[in-house]
Amino acid sequence: MSSVPIEDRLAALERDMARLKAQVARDDRPWWDAVAGTFADDPIYDQIVQLGREYRESLRTKRPRAGRKP
Repeated sequence: MSSVPIEDRLAALERDMARLKAQVARDDRPWWDAVAGTFADDPIYDQIVQLGREYRESLRTKRPRAGRKP
């Protein structure tokens, strides 16, 4: 157990929380705007996207189209 009194620990926590709230209030952009374009022109990211697409397509049920004979 900590030897720092609970009142002091709570006061420090409240100061930190106030600082974080002020920081969030200053940043008026949505979170996704801050990360948009981070992976632009990144060949590894392009490969990740391609592999994800191939995986999702592999999960789809293969059904013959209507009107086509197998």
